Amino acid sequence: MTRISITKCNENISQVVCDGHTDYGLSGEDIVCSALSSIVQTAVLGIMYVVGVNLDLKRDEKRGYLSFKVPENLDSTQQHDINVILNTMLCGISDLREGYSDFIELEVKE
Repeated sequence: MTRISITKCNENISQVVCDGHTDYGLSGEDIVCSALSSIVQTAVLGIMYVVGVNLDLKRDEKRGYLSFKVPENLDSTQQHDINVILNTMLCGISDLREGYSDFIELEVKE
């Protein structure tokens, strides 16, 4: 099971932690893990390459671990753009979890 913890501060997503493989299918054929990874990694790429903000990013592919923190000192445009990306990511994760709740656990902390 993949456990996803999203932390919000003042209604802004400030941290994301994804831990574990979904174990929906065999390694390399797990469509749920692949979909979840694509959603989260696309958000990371959007923040880093479209918005231009570096993240405190940690990964361990073998374990199925990815975490990142959003920097605190952002200008209003960067914060807005990051909010759009991360809230879209959260919508995608939530939708995927609806269909595969035995394989994805989602916690949003405020």
